Amino acid sequence: MDFEIQRCTRHCAATGRELLPGETFYSVLMEKGSNVERHDYSVEAWTEPPHDALGWWKSQVPDPKTQRKQWAPNDVMLRLFDELSDQPSRADVRYVLALLLVRRRVLRLEDTELEESAGDETMVVYCPRRDETYRVPVVLPDALRAEEIQSQLAQLLE
Repeated sequence: MDFEIQRCTRHCAATGRELLPGETFYSVLMEKGSNVERHDYSVEAWTEPPHDALGWWKSQVPDPKTQRKQWAPNDVMLRLFDELSDQPSRADVRYVLALLLVRRRVLRLEDTELEESAGDETMVVYCPRRDETYRVPVVLPDALRAEEIQSQLAQLLE
């Protein structure tokens, strides 16, 4: 399922106050009928996510004066994705990169397969640019490893 999620409103849903550049805020996705609504909250107004929230996260209002990071071209990212397929010890990096490529709409999530006997999960993604389907083992890194991967990918791809 694809959902169109609106961008940050830059206003607190609880107080109506404008969220300023650089300010930390929380966002919540809520189901309303057949739609998904986003609500942004200032740190002062935030208590906890509602029990029926679809998802929530913490972020910062971008500062228009700071230069946005430029990621490597999609072809470079796909080449790294291919190279990582031959490196089982870096399967978690390939999984995170696949998620990034899905987010950038370079890859499209088609399915998730679960092997009952081993309990292994595989993400099936499709690349329209290459007209190719990939199976990526789901390797969830812990919080510390996720930070390491994020740093590695930033160094390689920015």
